[in-house]
Amino acid sequence: MLGIQSTRVEANAPAPVAYGESRWRVIARTVFPFVVVAAVWEILAHAEIFPMQLFPSVEAVVETLVRLTVAGILPHHALDTVLRLSGGFMLAAVAGVAVGIAMGRWRVAEDVFLPLISIGAPIPGLAYAPLFLLWFGLGNLSAVLLVGFVSTFPIIFNTWTGVKAVKEIWVRSAQAMGADNRRLFRHVILPGALPYILTGLRLGLAQAWRILVGVEMLAAVPWGLGWLIFGAREFLNTDAMLAGIVIIAIIGLALEKLVFQRIEAFTIVRWGMMT
Repeated sequence: MLGIQSTRVEANAPAPVAYGESRWRVIARTVFPFVVVAAVWEILAHAEIFPMQLFPSVEAVVETLVRLTVAGILPHHALDTVLRLSGGFMLAAVAGVAVGIAMGRWRVAEDVFLPLISIGAPIPGLAYAPLFLLWFGLGNLSAVLLVGFVSTFPIIFNTWTGVKAVKEIWVRSAQAMGADNRRLFRHVILPGALPYILTGLRLGLAQAWRILVGVEMLAAVPWGLGWLIFGAREFLNTDAMLAGIVIIAIIGLALEKLVFQRIEAFTIVRWGMMT
């Protein structure tokens, strides 16, 4: 009997997980789309469908990227852009989450803000740029405020939707167990709305990137990836333009992996709300 039982236990025991293999598979899945895009790009570049000056090869883009990085030019542009992005996005995150929660919790706030946001959100961000440049002048202040203003809209909408989507039975159960408003918000409303809030922050960050790259040229700032891209266009330096775009993509990927995914893992994944 003991032999049979031990055999059954061994048979039912989970197979050892090949952590190294799964890790390499994750890396392969992440890298594969970039390899495919680079290969297709390289084929089109060498086919010379477009002039090489307008459609440089991957080697030329990488060479320019390394050269500008070693010279310190690209890091300087990237640092200035990240500082403006951080300032504007932090303003948008604080204001957007606060207004969205207020709209979701109080009908008066919803009645006041919803019509204004519904009107302002569909307007393209660059349409606000002339007003902000007239009000706040050229330079960093107008760029940061415009980024914060434009990227606020998706954060407000998603936060408001998340608070409204919290199930009423959760709220009633917490109230029945004696939770006051502060505990209700901390333990029920905020965790229930957090997936929507994170989605809004992601959309707001994407909106912030789009408007910042455009306004860096309009605001006449001396440094920035947007300034680099538009300046390179004037001289047909397509390789420098693509190098700036690659840096924007790398920064965006780093923010997603190092910030948003870690927040998700520490909160909603840990709470069992998302796998």
